[in-house]
Amino acid sequence: MGLAGKLLAAAAVVGCACAAAGWFLSAPVRLDAEEVAKLGTGDAVKGRRIFFAGGCASCHAKPKAEGDARFDLAGGVELKTAFGTFVAPNISQDAKDGIGAWSMEDFANAVLKGVAPSGEHLYPAFPYASYARMKPSDVADLYAFMKTLPAVSGKAPGHRLSFPFNVRRGIGLWKLAYLSDGPVIGLPADASAAVAAGRYLVEGPGHCGECHTPRDFAGGSKKAEWLAGATAAEGEGIVPNITSGEGGIGGWSADDIAGYLETGFTPDFDSVGGAMVDVQKNIAELTPDDRAAIAAYLKAIPPHPNGYPPRKKPES
Repeated sequence: MGLAGKLLAAAAVVGCACAAAGWFLSAPVRLDAEEVAKLGTGDAVKGRRIFFAGGCASCHAKPKAEGDARFDLAGGVELKTAFGTFVAPNISQDAKDGIGAWSMEDFANAVLKGVAPSGEHLYPAFPYASYARMKPSDVADLYAFMKTLPAVSGKAPGHRLSFPFNVRRGIGLWKLAYLSDGPVIGLPADASAAVAAGRYLVEGPGHCGECHTPRDFAGGSKKAEWLAGATAAEGEGIVPNITSGEGGIGGWSADDIAGYLETGFTPDFDSVGGAMVDVQKNIAELTPDDRAAIAAYLKAIPPHPNGYPPRKKPES
């Protein structure tokens, strides 16, 4: 065999080795037995709070749904991004078209690990990169509450993604880089209980960083610019900076933030708008202590300048 042939053979061996390593590293990882045991039995009453903290209805109910219609989780909402169009699935209790046949372990693997009962990776348009920080007991409570909700027939359409984003196995490599159950912001030893509780709500079930933090080329959150604001996932809008940095909400007091989350009105008596309307409506269902905790955390995190490009002023 000549030199060229030997080089080609070596390249083929290296290529096969890399492919095998990539296949191994990208394998879905489920909860282990110890983690499953931590789920417990679940409490539906407590789960209602987690349902609203997690914003489940915002994506999985019909747009602008009110009252009990927010519990009809038939899916179908589309998120058009640079990676393609993601469609929120039916997560109602319909055993065929929704998740009614899922066990608690199935549900917890989806929420905490981004793995479907079939063993496939779920796309991180479902914000499990944040939900991974949730307490297993809260996931069990949420499951118990979801079991009380209606079954709605009708399967939502599939995602519309082009290559290579339609290759789910590759998400395993994305998870290696971005999926972590550790906190984003370290807190000092003397941090108040309210700040710690707020960190959990914001970084975990509330998944605020999924929209308010800028993303890199692979769609992962830039944690060094946590909550600094970002270009919206679809369209040309922006998601505001909610740190105390320049362009953010440094002029708001903790009471201002908590009041906004409860009523939808800013300190200047402007009203909530855009996608935040549903978010605020969900957070208004939480307790005053929860909203105060979120406010305390937002006042405690590092300030950052706006994490999105400057907006061009319209020509006069």
